[in-house]
Amino acid sequence: MNRLFQIGMLAALLAATLNAPAAWAYQEAQETPAQAGAAEVVEEGGELVEAPEEGATEITPEEDASHDAGVYEEVNDPITEQENNFKIDNLWIMICGCLVFIMHLGFAALESGLTRQKNTVNILFKNTMIISIGLLTYGLLGFNLMYPGFEAGDSPGVGIIPDVLKLDAIPDFVTVDGANASEQLTYLYGSYTKYTDFFFQAMFAATCATIVSGAVAGRIKLGSFLVFSTFLLLFCYPVTGSWHWGYGWLEDLGFYDFAGSTLVHSVGGWAALVMAWLLGPRLGKYNSDGSANAIPGSNMPLVAVGVFLLWFGWFGFNGGSVLSADPAATSLVLVTTSMAAAAGGLAAGLVSWSKGKPDVTMALNGILAGLVGVTASADSVTVQSAVIIGAISGVLVYFSVLLVDKIIDDPVGAVSVHLVCGIWGTLAAGIFGGHNVGVQLVGIVAIGAYTVVFSLIVGIIIKKTMGLRVDPAEEEVGLDVSEHGMKAYN
Repeated sequence: MNRLFQIGMLAALLAATLNAPAAWAYQEAQETPAQAGAAEVVEEGGELVEAPEEGATEITPEEDASHDAGVYEEVNDPITEQENNFKIDNLWIMICGCLVFIMHLGFAALESGLTRQKNTVNILFKNTMIISIGLLTYGLLGFNLMYPGFEAGDSPGVGIIPDVLKLDAIPDFVTVDGANASEQLTYLYGSYTKYTDFFFQAMFAATCATIVSGAVAGRIKLGSFLVFSTFLLLFCYPVTGSWHWGYGWLEDLGFYDFAGSTLVHSVGGWAALVMAWLLGPRLGKYNSDGSANAIPGSNMPLVAVGVFLLWFGWFGFNGGSVLSADPAATSLVLVTTSMAAAAGGLAAGLVSWSKGKPDVTMALNGILAGLVGVTASADSVTVQSAVIIGAISGVLVYFSVLLVDKIIDDPVGAVSVHLVCGIWGTLAAGIFGGHNVGVQLVGIVAIGAYTVVFSLIVGIIIKKTMGLRVDPAEEEVGLDVSEHGMKAYN
């Protein structure tokens, strides 16, 4: 009985469901005639049209068109092509600045993974301070020193320190006042606003100081490193940068460095070389006979994450250096950047494999080498040339790491990646990009000489006053505990 009752209930529910649409339709049909003001359909000229409501005035087509024009009339003038291009270009540069910012996370991960576990907190703190100090110092002085650097006609061909040392700009940082807003926050400034210009260039400045961090890891005093980085960002990077990007004497000669193989990476590499030499090696790095011991890193997965973050950020580093969202130029730069990185990683990996076991750190450093190598010419070389530049960079970084390791203790290979491949990339801009190789060499030597002398003077002063190196006991226990009183892993 229960089962028959259940079947009956289901049948009743099914019947009610099937009959529901018919009931709703019947209800709607009953309600339709009662609707007030319903339009009546009549046949007119062979077509069915709605008859006007009783008492309503018929609207002519001309009146209807006039009404629509009033409704859809725009309040503001239509945007011009120039304004539209300006907005697109400005947005692209801002996005690229954010990508360059991500590179600092890549540097932090790479350095932490390639050094000992007991120094991880110290590495992370230094990288945190570098971006913080870098943005503030560049806003305080660096940006105004580097851009415009040299005005047209100022000390042509002979200027060393920019004549435009705008100390009066210090209180305002890079603030645009109301009087200059129309010139500096619109397309009258260029393809982007002054704020976007500063934002993008400030990320470059901080990158330069980050290069030094890895080369001195594990034995430098925290305070001494931060003081050196501050001076590097105030009086070294902006000065040498102004010689080319600020329309200085190297620009007059025809020197070319698209996104900074020399102006960013070699400057950081030269400073890293000098500071690593002043510091001396880590404890246990060299034997009494001068032979070097390998001090393995603590976290290879972190190294890989760091390198791929840097590769990702490099799309903004090089892509933003086009300084517009021009489709042809940006697409070429992104392709040459990618291909050089791939060729560098493959070349370094294969060379290490040919010498024994394949070394993942060499392959990863090969990617960075290819990126540094193509940075000077990413906009002016063919894709085939970019592959050659990257492959040579990968081979160079392998042999350079082995050579430098016998002389200078560089835990992360910063000198080989950024200095050696930065020099090669700048020369490659002449060889493959059609620029004067002799002038490229002059720029390399001049910027290298200034950076080395500057780093020596500042480094020696810090060494004599504050001291550069931690005590052996502090180094042995690790900078995490001795400098920060904490551990990265518990």
